Amino acid sequence: MGNIRINQQRLWDSLMQMGDTGQLVDHGYTRVALTKADKAGRDLFSEWCSQAGCSLSIDTMGNLFFRRAGKNDELPPVITGSHLDTQPTGGKFDGVYGVLAGLEVIRTLNEHDIVTDHPLEIVVWTNEEGARFAPAMIGSGVWADIFTLDYGLSRADKEGITIEQALIDTGFKGDKACRVKPVKAAFELHIEQGPILEQEEKQIGIVSGAQGINWLTLKLFGKPVHAGPTPMTGRIDPFMALPGILHRLYTIVKECDDWARVTFGDISAQPGSRNTVPEVVTLAIDIRHPEDATLSAIASQMREIIAEECAAAGIDYELDDDWLSPPIQFDTQCIDAVREAVNGLGYSNMDMFSGAGHDAVQIARVVPTSMIFIPCEGGISHNPEEFASSDDIAAGANVLLQSMLAMAKA
Repeated sequence: MGNIRINQQRLWDSLMQMGDTGQLVDHGYTRVALTKADKAGRDLFSEWCSQAGCSLSIDTMGNLFFRRAGKNDELPPVITGSHLDTQPTGGKFDGVYGVLAGLEVIRTLNEHDIVTDHPLEIVVWTNEEGARFAPAMIGSGVWADIFTLDYGLSRADKEGITIEQALIDTGFKGDKACRVKPVKAAFELHIEQGPILEQEEKQIGIVSGAQGINWLTLKLFGKPVHAGPTPMTGRIDPFMALPGILHRLYTIVKECDDWARVTFGDISAQPGSRNTVPEVVTLAIDIRHPEDATLSAIASQMREIIAEECAAAGIDYELDDDWLSPPIQFDTQCIDAVREAVNGLGYSNMDMFSGAGHDAVQIARVVPTSMIFIPCEGGISHNPEEFASSDDIAAGANVLLQSMLAMAKA
């Protein structure tokens, strides 16, 4: 089985065609979760999987499971997949590559009349990005029992539309229970979304685990007064506490190690008027590290910094914990299957952590899981400029094919 390869041109063409289902943004495409564009992508993928002989089941969180029967269909499946939803300024490769590569694996096995002992499944997880409904990775999180179903369905976007209502509106609220089931092995193939593989000139990343992620929301409270008549010394301005907080947080993360991360990706001021001192400044905080102890230490120092800077500026504040995804180590047997596939195919490679959150991180807590990375140009992702070469895309899909064959046995 080691000599079969996926159809490189077919996979590339599928990626480009799927991109056309998205709403045009500059020269990229976007399919925000459970919008008309996301529905179009899901509908197209469902059609392709049906043509490939797969059956479809949909769970109560709208996760899609496309199944190719095995010789013994009672055995636990080997699964692969990712997500079709994108960021508002998305590209053509993040998430969708892992989904379409799974389909290309099945198309290739069909062409070679290969039936695996274990059934195979491609999964499309709901709302991986968290761009419309927070938190991220909610569909896989409910499946893995990290979140309750009620919690998942009740998440609402900025217009107050819940995931449950969006699933009903798009026709993807299934009746299958959203809960973990026996799985032989799970693989997720993804662009790296960072620059490391490109810088190291490696074609494949063998991913041994993922960084922990801590999302928090900081609210700084001021007194809304007129920007002109009110002297600077008489103001209660929430922005006065912010420079010290940002500077000190950036400093402790920089002094930590190369894997530490802090990001402030969303900031807003209310009432949002140019000539009024804000009543509330809201800041989203994202902290990451692959070790529990270090992640906790950064969060603890952050709390001290916020308390000190707000006290010095005379500002009241609230700090809410939105989401904690602890660091994860992937399954040794799944990692070994990827490593053997890479070595057998002769691709240059390196071991690495995932710096981003993925559905694989959620499901790895309950089923044997690992990931495969390929380079993306400039490390750019969540951006219309996102790009991966056709050769690298084919290489990653070939590794996925051989890894799944090894675990599913043919």
